[in-house]
Amino acid sequence: MMPLRTIANRVECEIEIKKSRFVGVVDRAATEADARAVIAAARMSDPAAGHHCSAFIVDSSAGDPLADPKQQRIERSHDDGEPSGTAGMPMLEVLRGHHTTNVVAVVSRYFGGTKLGTGGLARAYGSAVSEALVHARFLTRQRREIMTLELDHAEVGRVESELRRHAVLVLGTSYAARAVLTVSAVDADSTAALVASLTAGRVTPVRSGHMYAEIPD
Repeated sequence: MMPLRTIANRVECEIEIKKSRFVGVVDRAATEADARAVIAAARMSDPAAGHHCSAFIVDSSAGDPLADPKQQRIERSHDDGEPSGTAGMPMLEVLRGHHTTNVVAVVSRYFGGTKLGTGGLARAYGSAVSEALVHARFLTRQRREIMTLELDHAEVGRVESELRRHAVLVLGTSYAARAVLTVSAVDADSTAALVASLTAGRVTPVRSGHMYAEIPD
């Protein structure tokens, strides 16, 4: 199963089909409230549009980095007066097809005088979202293991430098009788082996949970 992704930037596009204009916006939304705020803003900015159809997928844990978005997902779609199933659901399917989370799409339609039929509407609304996503920068939501290491003060700098060189994220360092380094890594086993090598086997990382980081595609 492909990992879930979000977008790094708000994207917009406009397509025209039989003189009807479809203005699509796709934006980040960490919560359902964020998604509904984007939809409300689109309504206010384009009051002349006949429809403001929408779809969103968000992580119901409200941005908690320890939560698994595949288990916490909320999905919603709205046709806003278009025939049932011809707007919001095709838009949602595009978001699903791109394996996204924490995103909202709004497509505002300006009627051009020619009816498109249910199939034509579904293709138009889905195409507006697809076209907007062409211009998006995607971020993969990557699961990483959180680990803590207790080190002598004198070796913290060297160990931290080597961990960073091996793509281990350093989340924080605290100092008491010994230094405590908190890190996150994609592969906990290989990181533990690296730490053992760097400390001649004196330090064994303790796993304390997991988090999700957004990594550029």
